[in-house]
Amino acid sequence: MTFQYRVRDPLGNVHEGELEAPTFEAATQQLRQDGFQVLQLDEDSAGLGLFARRITRGEIIYVTCQLAIMVQTGITLSTALGGILDQEQNPSLRRVLMDLKRAVESGEDFSTALARYPKYFDKTYISLVRSSEATGLLGEMLDRIATYQRKDLEMRSKVRAALAYPAVMLTMAVAVTIFLLTFVLPKFTPLFKRQGAQLPKPTLVMMAISDSLLNHWYLWIAGAAIAIVGFAYGKRTPPGRQALDWVKINMPILGKMFRKVTISRSVRTLGTMIASGVPVLESLKLSADVAGNYYFEKLWRDVQDRVTTGDQIWESLARNPLFPRVLVQMISAGEQTGKLDDVLAKVSNYYDQEVETSVKAVTSMVEPIMIAVMGVIIGTIALALLLPIFSLSKMPH
Repeated sequence: MTFQYRVRDPLGNVHEGELEAPTFEAATQQLRQDGFQVLQLDEDSAGLGLFARRITRGEIIYVTCQLAIMVQTGITLSTALGGILDQEQNPSLRRVLMDLKRAVESGEDFSTALARYPKYFDKTYISLVRSSEATGLLGEMLDRIATYQRKDLEMRSKVRAALAYPAVMLTMAVAVTIFLLTFVLPKFTPLFKRQGAQLPKPTLVMMAISDSLLNHWYLWIAGAAIAIVGFAYGKRTPPGRQALDWVKINMPILGKMFRKVTISRSVRTLGTMIASGVPVLESLKLSADVAGNYYFEKLWRDVQDRVTTGDQIWESLARNPLFPRVLVQMISAGEQTGKLDDVLAKVSNYYDQEVETSVKAVTSMVEPIMIAVMGVIIGTIALALLLPIFSLSKMPH
């Protein structure tokens, strides 16, 4: 394996280069035996390109849990990072951990070092760590962050699982339709033409589509590519994202589930931040950032603006029909009793259960709907094939 290094010699001079070693530990030991202080040591990823190993959210959660346990038992953050680094097998994550360890050893705040990797450590993660640095409770905060991230990951996994079934069924429906139109129907077309019978309109429509798929397939592929690229680009623009988010929370069956997921994520973030000592205005801002929906982001930013002018959170939420009245009442009770963080934690747990119930309901409802859709598609094509056959059988020979 090739490693790129940055070291300091006994005279204080900094050197950079690369060396060959079987493992990361062997490279480190070799440099130290040569009398160098290792400042940076990375596995050379040149040539890997798209094949470089990714860092998953599960790996970040696992590292956070390990750090929480070590720091809570009295191990220094630098030593804890070094211990995790020695056992980590993912080269990409090793590089991140090495940089974090080096930054902490140089006296840099942990939150500042994390902020260099926003792809892996979001604003919520960094804000919570920054809050713990002021209180000296980093271990407890890391444990809270791991719990928060684990719940969020579980919810995302449940939603993806609920959407996977209709996606698979839709793909199968498209594949079966293309097979019938490009392989089965063309077998009957010469027979229909030889008989010279007047074909029913459904058959003529299916034959036209079949002919288009066979003779102008490149136009279909180009159209599909344009549609995919257009969708990918459109959802990145403000109007496109706004339209897509409106469809998400208002569509039949899935809309309620998306609403509950968004509310649960935002409320959990708000409760975690407030319980961790983060200022209310910053907590509201982060709740908007994690909402993942234009309309709920706008809701939380409006709440932030109104709280700035002296309103309470529940008063601001009550003005927006997106937020359920029951939750507004619960948040009002939490603010009046001074137990808002506890109330928000209970609300987020309740909505986690609601999301799970919604996922089961969506799955049970989508299954018969998709089966019915496939039945209609296949039945229509079959009818287009059988109608001419019935007509030909009635013709005098």
